[in-house]
Order: sequence, then C-alpha cells, then structure tokens
Amino acid sequence: MKIALIGYGKMGKTIERIALNRGHEVILKIDLDNQNELTAGNLEKADAAIEFTIPASAFNNYRVCFQAGIPVVSGTTGWLSRKEEVLDEMNQYNGTFFYASNFSLGVNLFFALNKKLAGLMANRPEYEVTMEEVHHIQKLDAPSGTAITLAEDLTDILPGIKSWTIEETQSPGQLKINAIREGQVPGIHRVRYESAVDHIIIEHSAKSREGFALGAVLAAEFCLGKKGLLCMKDLLNL
Repeated sequence: MKIALIGYGKMGKTIERIALNRGHEVILKIDLDNQNELTAGNLEKADAAIEFTIPASAFNNYRVCFQAGIPVVSGTTGWLSRKEEVLDEMNQYNGTFFYASNFSLGVNLFFALNKKLAGLMANRPEYEVTMEEVHHIQKLDAPSGTAITLAEDLTDILPGIKSWTIEETQSPGQLKINAIREGQVPGIHRVRYESAVDHIIIEHSAKSREGFALGAVLAAEFCLGKKGLLCMKDLLNL
C-alpha cells in the first residue's frame, strides 16, 4: 500500500517506521516546511493518507484528501466542533474517513471497560466520579480526545452526570477532568469513583507511541475498499 503521511513529527515518524516494517511504501510526507505539496494531485498517487497534525489545519487536510479520492485516517483531536462540516465534505466526495480519538488497542478496550463500570455504578450515587489525564507538554489540546470520549460515555450512562468541565470549579452534575501536561508522558487516563469508605480506579497508561502508530497503520489497511465514516469499533469488531 502507498501511504501519504500528513504530519511528520514524532508520531508521523513512528507511523512511517511501522508502515515500512509492514511492507508499505510512504510516498508523501507533509510537514510545516512543505505544506504547499499537500495537493489533490500529489495525494492521488497514494492509496490512503494518515493524518496527525493540529486542530487548526485538520479540516483542510481532510478536505484535500476527499478531493483526491483517497481514504484519510486521522488521529488529530480538538476539531470536533466542525464534525458536521467534515462529514458533509466526506459525503460530497463519497469519501472514506477513519477517525479515532485514540488508535491504541488497549485504550479501546479501556473505553469498553469504562462503559461497563459506569453501568455498574449508575445506581450508586454514594460514589463521586472524577477523571484525570496526563500527557507530554507538546500536546496542545486539553482535555485529550481520549478523555473526551471517556467523559461523554460517562455522561450517557451515569444519571447524575450531565456534562464535563476542565475548570477548577464545576457545577452540580458536571464531571471534573483534571488535564495535566508534563514531561514526555505518552498518555495516562484515570477514572476514579470515590465514596466515604473506599475508592475504585481504572487506569490506562501508554508506554510509548508504538501502540497508537500501529493502530493508525492497521486503520489505513482496513479502509481500503470501504466508504463512509469508520472507527476503531469497526476495525476491532467491538
């Protein structure tokens, strides 16, 4: 498979290494110094694009991929306020868009565990739920896309939680997410239930970028021959 990498930072380089190890070819690498090469003409030479950039540039990156007629796999977070626009563009070009807030197999199992535990706690008002996520200082968005996914699942299941916030003071019915940026932490996510007599914690801690990068390459492979919006549930059959 011929892959275009949009975003060639630490994650992009890890994705490239894994893609090459799996027998693929990286034919285009877009970074800050060659953004002018991100054209539909250049992308048409690829079978799929993998995009890890920043929220401000993500929408245009998706649009060019749709115009080129190639699937785009994206792990960029922080752009979801424009989700409907992205889907409109995808549908206009009959495109393929694979999005995940986190491509790690372990994290997606953690999502399922989070929902299962929330179901068990739905009738336990004596437990107060909070969340914490820790990432490296280069991560620009807060909370992380993974934390938002976890939080929105909790708001769907727990009757006492209506929304989430990263502010120090939350309103009644709000889930507090503590977003920490320090060092070179690949990613830690914790969900904590606290009562007067005990607490329950579930946690996922990434050891490196390898798991995220492998998931992105697997997603690109999965996209071939498919149309529409895809996610990790489709890939992993969860």
